[in-house]
Amino acid sequence: MSRFRMASAPVDLNVLREDLHLAEAGGFCTFEGWVRNRNEGRPVDGLEYESYEALAQLEGERIVAEALERFEISQAVAMHRTGSLKVGDVAVWIGVSAPHRDAAFRACRYIIDEIKHRVPVWKKEHYLDGDAEWVACHHCQTAPRASEAGTHDHDHDHDHDHDHGHDHGSCGHHHH
Repeated sequence: MSRFRMASAPVDLNVLREDLHLAEAGGFCTFEGWVRNRNEGRPVDGLEYESYEALAQLEGERIVAEALERFEISQAVAMHRTGSLKVGDVAVWIGVSAPHRDAAFRACRYIIDEIKHRVPVWKKEHYLDGDAEWVACHHCQTAPRASEAGTHDHDHDHDHDHDHGHDHGSCGHHHH
């Protein structure tokens, strides 16, 4: 089973959740990133995601594997959409099951943060006025971040001072 997937069509989230239901797990934590109707004051009609799919798949798998090593969790699954999405569509989904909730929450946060920083995905926003533009990705990188040198698992809130109401925005490609 692949723990990470790039999906060009909507995915049944119940199918993703099924992989998380394990006997030793006391619960699971999920994060859903949605396409929102405004970005930086402009009304958004929808957007398109493009990716370097082979590298995105490898990097996504690597991120989930890192979470499984770093945190006391039972399982983790993540999905990122590509193609055309409408307002309200799920653009990214992460699920983590664990014996205890703290590890599940921390691992879920780690996975979304690392996906935002490392998975090569670009976003083109389509606005209600008919305009469209590619959103710059100033923080994306595919090389490991300094945080990967150690084995810590603290929160990286300081990396996200430019979010706009959702917790999926530092890379430009997730500002929905």
